[in-house]
Amino acid sequence: MQNRTLYAGILLLCVVHIIGQQSNVVIAGGPMGGEPLVNIGLDGAARQDIALRLNKLLADEYVLYVKTQKYHWNVTGPFFGPLHKLFNDQYDMLLEFIDEVAERVRALGFKASGTMVEFIELTSLSEDMGVNPEANVMIKNLLDDHETVIRELRDYIDYTHDRKDLGTENFLAELIVKHQKMAWMLRAHLVG
Repeated sequence: MQNRTLYAGILLLCVVHIIGQQSNVVIAGGPMGGEPLVNIGLDGAARQDIALRLNKLLADEYVLYVKTQKYHWNVTGPFFGPLHKLFNDQYDMLLEFIDEVAERVRALGFKASGTMVEFIELTSLSEDMGVNPEANVMIKNLLDDHETVIRELRDYIDYTHDRKDLGTENFLAELIVKHQKMAWMLRAHLVG
């Protein structure tokens, strides 16, 4: 019985080695820990580059989520009620986006970032550490962040299109529409 287990293990290692020699398969490696045996029609380098961009997006979504939640907790003034609810609704949506982006990274065969240190290192957004601005500045800050994410999403969509990753391209196109609506909702509070 022990010999059969040993032989099965050796056979499995040989199969993994042979399959790993194919050009579109990544055997656990790379800085984000590529999954073994991912063969979805994209070469490993393209998947890794796309996963890196998605991890940057994940960091932006997380920083925006935390900022929105902070503003939800700390908003004051005559429009407290509606802004408190708006910020709550938006951070709930952002939490869904975070999970979807992380799962897209995993679908490509790589690890999703998941620590605050990683998020701060990867994000293009800034925090408001130690600052609790007036309500209209909160709205403007969130609007600016959504617009930054929207511009980055456009670049990521072009990048995934060029690499023929239709799944990620469609995912990002749906996400950009959601961010545009959130930005519109914030912008409407600044007009008039």
